[in-house]
Amino acid sequence: MHIADRVEHPTDAPDAHQRAGLAGLAVSAIGVVYGDIGTSPLYTLKEVFNGPHAVPVTVENVYGILSLVFWALMLVVSAKYVVFITRADNRGEGGIMALTSLALRVVPDGRKAWVLSSLGVFGAALFYGDGMITPAISVLSAVEGLEVATPAFAPYVLPIALVVLVGLFMMQRHGTNRVGAVFGPVMVCWFLLLAALGISGIRLHPEILGALNPVWALDFLADNPLLGWLGLGAVVLAITGGEALYADMGHFGRKPIKLAWFTVVFPSLYLNYLGQGALILDHPDNVRNPFYLLVPDELVYPMVGMATLATIIASQAVISGAYSLTRQAMQLGYAPRMRTIFTSAREMGQIYVPSINWMLLGAVIALVVGFRSSSALASAYGIAVTMTMMIDTVLAFVVVRALWGWGKLQAGIFLAVFLTVDIAFFSATTVKILAGGWFPLLIGAVIFSFLTTWKRGRAMLNSRIRTDTIPLDLFIHSMFTSPPPRVAGTAVFLTTWLDGVPRALLHNLLHNKVLHERVVLLKVHTADVSHVEEKDRIEVEEVDYGFYRLHLTFGFMDDPDIPAELARCAEHGLVFETMETSFFLGRETIVRRMGSGMARWRERLFIVMFRNAGSAADYFHLPPNRVVELGTQVEL
Repeated sequence: MHIADRVEHPTDAPDAHQRAGLAGLAVSAIGVVYGDIGTSPLYTLKEVFNGPHAVPVTVENVYGILSLVFWALMLVVSAKYVVFITRADNRGEGGIMALTSLALRVVPDGRKAWVLSSLGVFGAALFYGDGMITPAISVLSAVEGLEVATPAFAPYVLPIALVVLVGLFMMQRHGTNRVGAVFGPVMVCWFLLLAALGISGIRLHPEILGALNPVWALDFLADNPLLGWLGLGAVVLAITGGEALYADMGHFGRKPIKLAWFTVVFPSLYLNYLGQGALILDHPDNVRNPFYLLVPDELVYPMVGMATLATIIASQAVISGAYSLTRQAMQLGYAPRMRTIFTSAREMGQIYVPSINWMLLGAVIALVVGFRSSSALASAYGIAVTMTMMIDTVLAFVVVRALWGWGKLQAGIFLAVFLTVDIAFFSATTVKILAGGWFPLLIGAVIFSFLTTWKRGRAMLNSRIRTDTIPLDLFIHSMFTSPPPRVAGTAVFLTTWLDGVPRALLHNLLHNKVLHERVVLLKVHTADVSHVEEKDRIEVEEVDYGFYRLHLTFGFMDDPDIPAELARCAEHGLVFETMETSFFLGRETIVRRMGSGMARWRERLFIVMFRNAGSAADYFHLPPNRVVELGTQVEL
């Protein structure tokens, strides 16, 4: 499908009603999309001037860093993501999986397609590492404000942060639909507070506004290239969360996200950075925590509470993103089925995946206990984000070149500019690897191994089953010569190959000696688009002898509810009566064999994942009292 044929998000419609609601959607977007980047002022400048590669406090260095922060926000967030990449929507949805699907549409199967898909999957895997670090560093940095009020609170920072984080993950099972309505207004207040604090600091040194001049950044990098390069490793903290605006685009549309960024988020963020810079110039000792030192003494405690609330909202967006990404991976065949709970009857995107929730909580607790401060965690933060940003740039280049029809020169400039910036930030974060940056890379590598092993293993298993499957036409022809007894009702067999006879059908016929009067072979497809319209989901084909082929197609963000779709099959001439329909599922037991084509460790990993995969009946919402499972052994 050409990009021009995509289904526009409803918020992009130009009518007056949509324009009237644009501001409201922008406020909601501020609450969900910009929480992560909105809490960056809590720790960014503190790490620049205090971290393991601290930049000395001089007038030139402060101006240079502030200039780098401004142009990083301009080039990476404003130009790359808000202006360009948000245009690459997959039927309204964004994120690295959606971008990968778009890129693969225009690349023929082969090595290039394999490389692009591997990049996309690895970028998705890195998101989980980011999803673990973001709640830990954000909440810790907020609670550390208590130490600014009085050092007596220092021993309690870690326990308070752990209580907040455990409470955050415990509430996930209740869903976010009840508290989601307040996220936007709270974050708007947060950004306005950032701006107000920034302006109060700027009044100390109004000339700090000159830091917008890119000459300061260029001079800073030129005068001391090594220091400037190392400084980029901390400056990158200012743009972490920038990729989230693309990942969450499907919830709001491009226009509200763009409006929110340029009118509220960007100005507020940079005013606060300028205020912190002016405060540092006023007294170099303020580098110990320039954010909280901007706050009047009598307001420190309320500000700690407000910052904690903002970091909870920022963490919630990342956690919800991990659930959505897991669901997409399941739909696209990269992850086994996992129990998924829909926490809202109205909002399809509000889901809860218990196994992912507890995995994230365990990792977050380990990070907080292991690193013990936001400064230490900052050493682990940034490398996964910059790698994901590089992957986004490469995938976006394929889209603008092949799908949008950009010329070589135009697309080349796009790639050269943004990839150069991405590589500069990524290379600067590589010095953090031994200091903690290994953690998100390790998490990304492990999850990448899981995702690719499952994809490869399922493909091999399906190929093996297909090889041993009897062709459906031959089977039906044999029914005319030696028909088995027929019983009333409908039997639905889930299968991956509609031209063959499912093993569950053969086992049922072998053991029960009967065949239902109607036999439906059902295959569920996942399209490379986020949503498939209801009118396009069902395809019915009548074969012969009471046999039917049924195709159900879902998008990778759709809920694959089979009973709901079967109820709509009446429009296509195939009527299902729930109490007269039985669902037959094959329960395969994998047997290892020599020369399977997989490395032994991958083979063992796949078998473990396969044994622990969730039930197909639960995943497809099949009624438990109408499901029959028949076991069989399959050599891998």
